[in-house]
Amino acid sequence: MLLAIFLIGIILLMLLIIKFKVNPFLALLFISVLIGFGTLMNPKDISANIASGFGNTMTSIGIVIALGIILGQLLYETGGTEEIANLVLKKVGMKNSPLALAITGVIVAIPVYFDAAFVILITIAKQLSKKTGIPLARFVTALAVGLIVGHCVIIPTPGPMAVCGNVNASVASFVFYGLIVGFIAALVGGVLFSRLTVKSFFPEQCGMEAEEVSMEESKPGERASGVLAIGLILLPIALILIGTVVSTIVGDSNPALTAACSFIGDKNIALFIGVVVAIFALKKYFKRPLDDILTEAAGQAGMVLLITGAGGSFGAIINATGIGEYIVNMMSNFNVPLIILGFVLSQILRAAQGSATVALVTTSAIVAPSISSMGASPVLVGLAICFGSVGLSLPNDSGFWVINRFSGFTFPETIKGWTLTGFVSGLTGLVVVLILSMFTGVLPGLM
Repeated sequence: MLLAIFLIGIILLMLLIIKFKVNPFLALLFISVLIGFGTLMNPKDISANIASGFGNTMTSIGIVIALGIILGQLLYETGGTEEIANLVLKKVGMKNSPLALAITGVIVAIPVYFDAAFVILITIAKQLSKKTGIPLARFVTALAVGLIVGHCVIIPTPGPMAVCGNVNASVASFVFYGLIVGFIAALVGGVLFSRLTVKSFFPEQCGMEAEEVSMEESKPGERASGVLAIGLILLPIALILIGTVVSTIVGDSNPALTAACSFIGDKNIALFIGVVVAIFALKKYFKRPLDDILTEAAGQAGMVLLITGAGGSFGAIINATGIGEYIVNMMSNFNVPLIILGFVLSQILRAAQGSATVALVTTSAIVAPSISSMGASPVLVGLAICFGSVGLSLPNDSGFWVINRFSGFTFPETIKGWTLTGFVSGLTGLVVVLILSMFTGVLPGLM
């Protein structure tokens, strides 16, 4: 009965969002209430769990989401994201330009949300296709997969940050292994798989001759340099890593230093420092007042915060009703490892309602209580959940239509060049995570 109620809830959630175009925030809250009554929860408990789920999620990542969007807006306004792409292309070379776009996508997706980042960088992809003669589909796939991996796996992006907090994993370990596995997944799904399938998936694009098309170059002082932009993205990540590593090494031998490093390495403080540094470093590149930029970023953050918090509420209701525990136990009876369970649940929720972030927050809330009792690695379970949200982007996902419209793909081409390749990338990440799980007692930071 619990499983039936859960499946009915997911189906209704899909119908509300896809067919009736209900805002995901309202849809998630409505289904949370419906599942609560369906499982005969006390009405007071329903409202209490919805509120606590929302509040706990905001406590974990609310500030991070707001600051991350501000940082992304600052880089976008100053041209830093485009310069990152140009810098990577110069280092990798034109022949490896699909790889360059995949790397660019992973990096840019850390501060900039998927849809906006794709729109910003798709022009470069089209220019490169004309200049190199390489099919546009390879560039689109490399860019899109790189972006979705960065969006779903790499901290301090809100989704993976929420997963890390929910599963109580070490932020430093999550960042370290997330970067390694993320780049492997982006390479396999976005570059290698696309190269192998482009002739069968996009035969009309093959055999094009290269044209002489010059990349747009900015005059000195017009836009922030790629080096500066990458440095600003890496600054909060570096502070988090340094704070964790120093606190672990020093420990109780120097309480003052440990306290200072723990403070600076806190995700909220580290990202706040990153934003402040970015404001001063990018000030001369602003084309409009800082208040206007921050106001626009705040507008973007508002709905993201609401939807993410509602995802936390939905996850809290799932756990409070016993549905989450039942699903975990049912999978356990079939000897399904928690890593695979996290991946599968995240994949199902991603396909069901479209939002990768909602899938991440909800799945991690469902799986988290079972991690310690089953002796699993919080880092690896968390990463498996993240890679589960990478693939199976369907028409209920806004990113699906962004790629469809801006790349010029037909609907079937979008399925082949985006949905399928994203799934391959996510599956690659799962395979690498499972390999790492074989060395849990050997590799540092996995338990």
